[in-house]
Amino acid sequence: MGNVVAASSPPSPSETPAARPPSRPSPGRRTPRGLPLAVAAIAVLALGTASGGTYAALTAGDDDPPGAAARVEAPGAGPGGPVNVVEDGQVAPLRRVVPPDVLAVAKGPIPADRIARISRLAKVRDVVTAAGGAVQLQGRQVNAFAVEPSAFRSWTPPGTAQRTDLWTALAGGQFVVSPAAAEKLRLGRGLRYPVVARTMPSLTMGGSGQLGLPGIDMLVGRDPGARMGLVPDIAVLVNAPGASPGKVAAAVAGILGRGSSVVNLHERRYRPAADGGRPGSYLDLYKQAATACRGLSWTVLAAIGQVESDHGRNAGRSSAGALGPMQFMPATWRSYGVDGDRDGKADIMNPFDAVPGAARYLCANGAGKGGQQLYRAVWQYNHADWYVQKVLNLAKAYAARYR
Repeated sequence: MGNVVAASSPPSPSETPAARPPSRPSPGRRTPRGLPLAVAAIAVLALGTASGGTYAALTAGDDDPPGAAARVEAPGAGPGGPVNVVEDGQVAPLRRVVPPDVLAVAKGPIPADRIARISRLAKVRDVVTAAGGAVQLQGRQVNAFAVEPSAFRSWTPPGTAQRTDLWTALAGGQFVVSPAAAEKLRLGRGLRYPVVARTMPSLTMGGSGQLGLPGIDMLVGRDPGARMGLVPDIAVLVNAPGASPGKVAAAVAGILGRGSSVVNLHERRYRPAADGGRPGSYLDLYKQAATACRGLSWTVLAAIGQVESDHGRNAGRSSAGALGPMQFMPATWRSYGVDGDRDGKADIMNPFDAVPGAARYLCANGAGKGGQQLYRAVWQYNHADWYVQKVLNLAKAYAARYR
């Protein structure tokens, strides 16, 4: 989820590291068999994709270059920047989460200069591109993206990003689908299926997880995507914390021009669905965690999540030793840590544990009572009045934006 900016609030600790108090108490139209094979644009009408999702088939012209590899940008590196590399079949560890605010699909490969223009838009922090196209799987049309697993995992919902098994499968040449597609197409993990595109490789289904990409039901790695003929650089995801997603979407549409489809992913119909009962986004996670403390608004958790780690983007160790998306001190975590995802351990780095842990800590300090008790509870999280004021101002901004 993109950040909300509170008026006249002091800089956040992530913006000015030195401002963090030293004593942290807080915790892609060639058509074999009549199938469109490459992306041109994602239609707004639902025309029966594998999961019955929002978008129609992805189609393109005969002159689209077959077999070109996808280029995926490293988060924050800008167009042409390096990406993390690992040995074949391996995937780099998840180091942060990059919530996408806008998804755009063009008529053909997006030129590098236009990607650069998007990356220079006000408040745009991260941009990633993907190859794409419509393929046939189990006799049904499926919209697929080809991505670099180590870089792209950060752009998916938290629960999926945490699934190293899915990203290792992608890195090993397998494919991953949405849970809806897996169920509707009756796919079995570890089984091989022919994928009809400009070529017809047989690929192993490596698993399923929420992708957070409306109408996109399948991911493959860069190399399989290139062999299948998916169109390179056909799609772009944009992260712009603090900006209005609608305004960013309009600006991206202006850069890409007519025929492109640009989606504001913050619209309610595009929000990631829950996966196995778990929240599909940080927004949903904050809301769920707050229910454990009667009287505590989820907006307070969202505000703390923004200030502390920018919703998981900067979850590493602080200068004072605080860790994770909610920046707990290890000693505090030992007392208030929560096994939110019921995997047998309370992991300070796992948002499904850390956010409920923050709710528990706040509640223990009276946050559910509101008023001065809420003020004091947030102060206990970080002993600074400017911090409390910033959190409460941000909470009001979240309440206004998501009412």
